[in-house]
Amino acid sequence: MAPKAFKRKRERRRSIGDMMMKATATRRFTREVISKMSTRERSMYVRSISCAETMNKAHTIYSMDSVAEVLEQLTQNNWDHVFIINEDGVPMGRIHAVDILKLIARKTVNRSVAWMHAVPAQQLVNVPPMTVRTSTPLLKAGALMLAHDINQIAVVDGDGTLVGVVGYNTMARHMPKFII
Repeated sequence: MAPKAFKRKRERRRSIGDMMMKATATRRFTREVISKMSTRERSMYVRSISCAETMNKAHTIYSMDSVAEVLEQLTQNNWDHVFIINEDGVPMGRIHAVDILKLIARKTVNRSVAWMHAVPAQQLVNVPPMTVRTSTPLLKAGALMLAHDINQIAVVDGDGTLVGVVGYNTMARHMPKFII
């Protein structure tokens, strides 16, 4: 397949992927409503919040894209990380901008731009990302992030396709009103 055709196919998949992310209706409570809830009701509600209700859009790039394309996406969009996905949208890994900078700064790497166009993003991934299902409670996702010392966790659907991401900012936005 010609490079331009592959790029068009990739762009079409990205636009389709944007449409696939469901806009789930989040349950919003005012402080007044929450203050009228009993502690048991608060506890039950906070345990029922799922990752699907609270997830954010994930930053993705395909596994066959070059390191140069990863750098371009990170800098153009002001992202600090990107999830590497295969053709089916299944997450293969996560690359952090700092890791790429460390790789470039190493003396063993040829600092010319040519190597960045030749190396696929897939080669920068050394461990698969930790994932949770859309039905996973937000509290469980938070516990996994704390236990494994990660700041974001990928949310996948029943087929294993990446549909979003949950991070500490998500936890901070949805949990405090029930703890206080």
